[in-house]
Amino acid sequence: MGYVIVAEIEICHSRPIAPTRRVALGSRNLPIDPAPGAGGVLLAGIVAHTAPRVEPELREDLVSVLETLAAGQQVVQPRVRHRFQVDRVGLTTSPQRLVTEGDTLAFDFEDELGRPVQLALGAIYAAASLPLAARGPVFEAILASLVWGRPVDAGFISFVMGGRTADLADLRAWNDPVAWALETLGLDDDAPSKRVVQRKFRSLLRDAHPDHGGQSTDAAGRIAELTEARRILLAS
Repeated sequence: MGYVIVAEIEICHSRPIAPTRRVALGSRNLPIDPAPGAGGVLLAGIVAHTAPRVEPELREDLVSVLETLAAGQQVVQPRVRHRFQVDRVGLTTSPQRLVTEGDTLAFDFEDELGRPVQLALGAIYAAASLPLAARGPVFEAILASLVWGRPVDAGFISFVMGGRTADLADLRAWNDPVAWALETLGLDDDAPSKRVVQRKFRSLLRDAHPDHGGQSTDAAGRIAELTEARRILLAS
């Protein structure tokens, strides 16, 4: 598998030297079903990447905007010395992406065209524009990102995903564990019986074991996946 975009957002902003400071949102592909999803990981990553580089005198106001929007309240414009608007005419676009290279998740940030505060504001306003049911989990991820304070890499993705590995399979498992478990066990029925789950698990477990032809280098990971898939389905 090559370079695949999992989530993406265009943050539009005035140039750093422009006398008027504005922020808007361009095209977005922010999967959040179930929330916070890959979109939430991306927005949290943008804030974790940019917030430490926001000018000290603006940080308190930035957090205030975040907390206000997370509480479902309106923000009076302009805030943090920038106006959030719909119009994108004359603005520069900085695309931000969550991608996979092979199965590994990684961020692809464009952070050379805009100021850190502009990109952080864009991510925060994007979270506020999501469907109401998704906002809570996404804002929780963003708030957690403020205390990260380390490189925004696979470790950060694992942190936001509750300790899972920063790869595509674990992202899918985290997003929709039942669907992932069904696919892992090769089950077409959305609600298989416990007997069916156990029978399929034992069959695949036998195939995965090196004594039955499974690859010894992959056996432990495959067995762990099958075991977790069984647990999810038997608990659902």
